[in-house]
Amino acid sequence: MIIQQIIVGTMAVCCYLVGCEETKMAAVIDPGGNEDQILAAAKAKGLTIEYIINTHGHADHDCGNGVIKAATNAKIIIHAKDAEFFARPEIKNYFSVLGLPASPPADQTVIDGDVITVGKVKLTVIHTPGHTPGGICLYAAPNLFTGDTLFVGAVGRTDFPGGDTATLMNSIRQKILTLPPETKVWPGHGYGGNSSTLAKEAKSNPYLTGDF
Repeated sequence: MIIQQIIVGTMAVCCYLVGCEETKMAAVIDPGGNEDQILAAAKAKGLTIEYIINTHGHADHDCGNGVIKAATNAKIIIHAKDAEFFARPEIKNYFSVLGLPASPPADQTVIDGDVITVGKVKLTVIHTPGHTPGGICLYAAPNLFTGDTLFVGAVGRTDFPGGDTATLMNSIRQKILTLPPETKVWPGHGYGGNSSTLAKEAKSNPYLTGDF
């Protein structure tokens, strides 16, 4: 399994190029800008981008969807609840203040437990609402791409429309911390670091230990 983390956009999003070593098929997770850099990284590794996967519908994570799709004809994938939520006119208007390009509509929606197959790599969709209604993490043991659900030393904010703190914490405790402790965490922003493990987060993340 090929993993390349690329920090992109004005909000320093952790974008991921995830590829199959055997077939050279790949997915881009959260292309939030710097599209030329993402495409160049895929080309350098000989990868064909088949999917664009958004962990959630915030513009800083999907503003590069259109450019990547135009260059590769990759399918855009997002959770069904975020596809519906971010299509609402009032929600579009709220987030338009960010001034970032809007994503084309998703080509495919997913729900909890779905598996996205990229060559011989299988990414299991874990629905983790709280940051957004349709937030997801993507699990391919031992790797977990957590989007804005879980950061290193922090968790996603819940003060935007569609966010809810109790729901987020429930998602983390029931869906994420039940995975093996050695699971490697690849977050949606590198606020406290660009990677971690669930064991480290359970022991030191103040939002999880109750020390915040």
